Amino acid sequence: MTTIPETLDGSEPATSPAPTAITSVLVANRGEIARRVFATCRTRGLATVAVYSDADAASPHVAEADSAVHLPGVTPSETYLRGDLIIEAAQRAGADAVHPGYGFLSENADFARAVQDAGLVWIGPDSAAIEVMGSKVESKQRMQDAGVPVLERLDPAAITEAELPVLVKASAGGGGRGMRVVRTLAEVGGAVESASREAASAFGDPTVFCERYLESGHHVEVQVMADAHGTVWALGERECSLQRRHQKVIEEAPSPLVERIGDDLRERLLTAARDAAAAVDYRGAGTVEFLADASGDFFFLEMNTRLQVEHPVTECVTGLDLVGLQLDVAAGEALTGEEPTMTGHSIEARLYAEDPAADWQPQSGTLHLVEIPGVAAHFAIPPMHGIRLDSGVADGSEVGTHYDPMLAKVISRAPTREQAARELAATLRHARVHGITTNRDLLVASLLHPDFLSGEADTRFYTKHDPAGLTADSGLDPHLGALAAALADAAYDRSETKVLGGIASGFRTVPALFQQRRYAVGEGELTVAYRLRRGRLELERLPDGVRDVVLLSATPQQVVLRIDGVRRAYRVDRVGEEQVVVDSPQGGVVLRVVPRFVDPSAQAPAGALVAPMPGSVVRVAVAEGAHVEAGQPLLWLEAMKMEHVVAAPAAGVVAHLAVSAGDQVAQGTTLAVVETADETMEQ
Repeated sequence: MTTIPETLDGSEPATSPAPTAITSVLVANRGEIARRVFATCRTRGLATVAVYSDADAASPHVAEADSAVHLPGVTPSETYLRGDLIIEAAQRAGADAVHPGYGFLSENADFARAVQDAGLVWIGPDSAAIEVMGSKVESKQRMQDAGVPVLERLDPAAITEAELPVLVKASAGGGGRGMRVVRTLAEVGGAVESASREAASAFGDPTVFCERYLESGHHVEVQVMADAHGTVWALGERECSLQRRHQKVIEEAPSPLVERIGDDLRERLLTAARDAAAAVDYRGAGTVEFLADASGDFFFLEMNTRLQVEHPVTECVTGLDLVGLQLDVAAGEALTGEEPTMTGHSIEARLYAEDPAADWQPQSGTLHLVEIPGVAAHFAIPPMHGIRLDSGVADGSEVGTHYDPMLAKVISRAPTREQAARELAATLRHARVHGITTNRDLLVASLLHPDFLSGEADTRFYTKHDPAGLTADSGLDPHLGALAAALADAAYDRSETKVLGGIASGFRTVPALFQQRRYAVGEGELTVAYRLRRGRLELERLPDGVRDVVLLSATPQQVVLRIDGVRRAYRVDRVGEEQVVVDSPQGGVVLRVVPRFVDPSAQAPAGALVAPMPGSVVRVAVAEGAHVEAGQPLLWLEAMKMEHVVAAPAAGVVAHLAVSAGDQVAQGTTLAVVETADETMEQ
């Protein structure tokens, strides 16, 4: 614990402010974090106010608030980034405090200042601290002056070959947006331009900078909480090394690296975090992030002047309600007692609407079913050996392209790290999330991977272990899933068919021919050929590795088989008319019904590049007739606040360009046609 003796300018601190009563809180955010803040407000008897865009009108956070104010529009720049509209909403709804959540305006000093100027309580640090720490450039200098280890800032125009690779990074914001790894000098200019554009879209600030990129390491961060009376708590550390695109996937507390090296590293980290907070006269919840190596050396990365996405793991190991402490500190109350320490272990997995095997492409559509089994607490600390769920969606939620693709956070709490990992993996394996492709199987495979279980996994985990390879043997065997789907679909067809003359359609007095049903999984296709004779299931071909299959029962929703003497039950759900989802204790599989499924790219002309997701064309780099090389970027799509490159699949000529910058496109839209040299010669 640290006590801050002086203010930023070195003068004696003013008299501690008198407590301010908070009665109604507006959350200037959406989804899961809005629901999280509302949960604590409800326990304290505080009124809650939501804001929502057109796309979020049916969001659970809107329904849960005591009142809600509409922000017309869909994009963040029209809605959740409009500080003036949010302050007006607070005043109209009678709120006396504003909680920014994370992302959007949570680290915008001008917004914090405007909230306070409007006579509202800002549930966050002072705008001066946000301003300093919000600038990655200025914050690094301030940390260096305070004796906190930092990486040297590099001028993009003066980078040398010897300094490669480098990381281009947005000065404002975080969450992996506005970040690019550059490995050649020729890439620097384009990376700076692209990162700047993405940062402007996500945070409203295009400023970027460069620093040396460390190929591997452990992302370790310290949760701090500071009051207006000079007390700073360092509430243990978290490790967030499993990341994709510099955005965290799995987080835990305490850090396995720190546990392995020992208390000396922990004390150095906590001391550095306290010093960082003290250097800017910090108040409220914040996180000081470091990159550490296997020997225990570490460097300051940034300070997030807000509540972190992964704050639940700290709550689970300290027993604290961090949102509650934010409310207390904002109201002027003091932190009392000894600095809390950690007990047990907690791991959080972020459930994303994305396809890890397809370069992490974000997914959109309707969530027909979201079912996480065995949840002991929602937005609260579960009992030991308990699962917590912080979710922003529900059955029927629409997932669009304008916001972050995170659907929910599933958090385990257990006495030991291995127990926490295995219990979380088991919960995710039994989860049912239908309608949109998610990273569920990747989370399970990651949690059970030997590198993770040993605590050795670092920031290169998904570079060393390709997501497609990690999930290749996870989940349900697609052949068994297709068999269960075929038998359930047959039962469904029978239930929907009228009985004619007392005999069900499909009844035969002669031996039936094998019936066929076809399903697609990824790029492959599976055919199930079966027949029932005297109540016994016969298959034209057994699934690989299976010697015997006996059908015990089949309904449209469940199929029970005895496979090589072992009873297995499969839950079957239909999503629309094109998709069948099969779940089991061994995992799940999503199947497409072949006769009804049409891949948009299959209808596109030869050489066509189609939009992998709905989005907005932010830049086009080529013109019709241009000669391009394989892998050369042709255009950039923005979806879910991140840019996605559409590149030439092979060398050739851009025969047709179907879009321009600013166009909104649907998934499957033809963007461009590239004719290869062979195709040109054939013409």
